[in-house]
Amino acid sequence: MRTTQTFSISFFIRKKKNQPDQALIYTRITVNGKSKEVSLKRALHTEKWNQTACKMIGTSIESQQVNRKIDDVRSKLYNIYEELLRDEQIIDAEIIKNRFLGIDKTHNTLISLLDYHNLNMKSVLKYGTLKNYNTTESYLKEYLKSSLKVSDLYLKHIDYEFTLGFERFLRAKASLNNNGVMKHMERFKKVMRLAVDLDWIEKNPTLRFKLRFDKVDMIYLNKQDLSKLKNATFNKVTHTTTRDIFVFACYTGLAFADTKSLKKDNLQIGIDGKKWIYTRRLKTNTQVRIPLLNEAEIILDFYKNHPRVINSDLLLPVYSNQKINQYLKEIAIKLKIKKKLSFHTARHTFATTVTLANGVPIETVSKILGHHKIATTQIYARVIDSKISNDIDVLREKLG
Repeated sequence: MRTTQTFSISFFIRKKKNQPDQALIYTRITVNGKSKEVSLKRALHTEKWNQTACKMIGTSIESQQVNRKIDDVRSKLYNIYEELLRDEQIIDAEIIKNRFLGIDKTHNTLISLLDYHNLNMKSVLKYGTLKNYNTTESYLKEYLKSSLKVSDLYLKHIDYEFTLGFERFLRAKASLNNNGVMKHMERFKKVMRLAVDLDWIEKNPTLRFKLRFDKVDMIYLNKQDLSKLKNATFNKVTHTTTRDIFVFACYTGLAFADTKSLKKDNLQIGIDGKKWIYTRRLKTNTQVRIPLLNEAEIILDFYKNHPRVINSDLLLPVYSNQKINQYLKEIAIKLKIKKKLSFHTARHTFATTVTLANGVPIETVSKILGHHKIATTQIYARVIDSKISNDIDVLREKLG
């Protein structure tokens, strides 16, 4: 994408078809080799025009008026160009022409699109998702400023080259790996798709850009790791509480946000007369019904008199996601668990070690996790060596 401008103004005459000795004066505005013409609405005899000097010949009153008009037009056009330049906008001949004629159309910009998205998605997207969009927005603004030397950009000037440039900019960030870059590009593509839906642009410049995510090994606790974690003792209360809430999630499959938001009325008696958790996933608003396993029920009973629980509607005293993940890293080091633990590891552990590896049908696991597609749950089934081993043992017995 070009970030420098070449700008010129010239004047010329065009003969009238029905009066070849008469001509109209035009100005030609040229930006980066592309031109637009504007009529000055002034006529003159063709022999009185000096094309080299771009003015009318002579010192008559008519010549003085015409030449003054030409000077005024030139001055106004230069002022418009300087004004657009000062506002750090990308400039083209059509924009200058329309502003000169007073009919300049309001062109939507990237920043106005981001503002529209933030305003209208506030009630649709969850806090964490909006936070991620805000990070992508900050990178887009930084890219505009550092790479293109502008603070904003008309949407019609965003092209495939801009898209590739934004990807290169993100890859230069030491804090982002490939999948991090792709998540930002994915959000950028969604925002540009919104611009098309709003009819702010005719063509989506990100349509040809293909997202390329690296496959990441799923992190979960095997039976030995989970047992080590459950039986460990800690000197810090924060570590003990974090461990307990993490184990609770290992036996319910709940994500962090859903665990943190659990209320006492989410605990109900199910169809079998036993305790169940009835709730909705905050991420997808999907209803989930989870039979409460003994390990999870013990933890709820233990914390029912906790100071942060007893006088509130909460079921558990959950720390912030940032704090819990920090404590989990410290716990992993202490217990010499050589895995990068995060709270989401508990959800993976429920799907693999706790349920699928113990013969729970994948359809049941999918329902408990709140997955819309069973294909999402099948990802877990592929990583369980013990399940593969058990299935093959059954096969051996049948064959033997």
